[in-house]
Amino acid sequence: MSIWQITVSELSDSLRIFDYLKVYGSSVYPSGSSLKKAFKKEFILLNGAVAHSGDWLKEGDLIEFKDEPRVPAKIFPLNLHVLYEDAFMAVVIKPAGYSVSGNYYKTIQNALPYNLERSDEEDALAMPRPVHRLDKLTSGVLLIAKTRRAQQHLGSQFETQTITKKYTALVKGKMLGKGRVESAIDHQQACTLYESIRVEKSLSYEWLTWMDLMPKTGRTHQLRIHMSESRHPIVGDDLYDSQNVLKGKGLFLCARQIAFKHPVSSELMTFEIPLPGKFEALLARELRRWKKFNT
Repeated sequence: MSIWQITVSELSDSLRIFDYLKVYGSSVYPSGSSLKKAFKKEFILLNGAVAHSGDWLKEGDLIEFKDEPRVPAKIFPLNLHVLYEDAFMAVVIKPAGYSVSGNYYKTIQNALPYNLERSDEEDALAMPRPVHRLDKLTSGVLLIAKTRRAQQHLGSQFETQTITKKYTALVKGKMLGKGRVESAIDHQQACTLYESIRVEKSLSYEWLTWMDLMPKTGRTHQLRIHMSESRHPIVGDDLYDSQNVLKGKGLFLCARQIAFKHPVSSELMTFEIPLPGKFEALLARELRRWKKFNT
């Protein structure tokens, strides 16, 4: 039984099905490891035949996901802030430091049954499932599907880029105004809009800039890569910027706002959360230190 299908739209470059599904299949298989297992277990079809991760795609190809019997995972008793919940979906705040999913115990996916009610709908999923990814170090708003219909509809909105997301970051240096960064990531088009909100002096970095970042595509580590390429890396990013990393403070990146259509009612829904206190605390500390040594 097929639980979801995707028709491949126009491709800007030759692409293997594994790389395509890392982006457009993330609502079903949020991690690379889970996607590899799905290919190995023959849960993915390409034009009606069992797909292999190295298969090349062309426009118009049909990708299908077979229903996968799921063994309930051991529940991780982590309290999550639930912003919204109904029989079809939920919206939660992901804390920094936890992976959304993966082949281990302490994940947000394994914490969902501890925080959410199981759906009574006929197409209820065995466990609620995240429909997109946030980096382990990133905090913020996360969408959850509780039924197959919700999983498919929310996944389609991500695929067609009709879901809008706004992140807030603290970046090194002075970055003013509005603009866009467009550079390929893993041979796929990637675009990020940015807007400078606030700039403060910093003893450690000379300047710190409070940025709003709006990704128009959803590549892995897109915001971190684009800010690093712009020579304004996100504070705390020890992967794309090894200089002056703040030990124990984490990554200063938060998925602050998301807007989407409800998968059943089609109502436009918007959720925005306050920033973690560490953002203001760092700006205040750096400005205080700068004044101490420059007055």
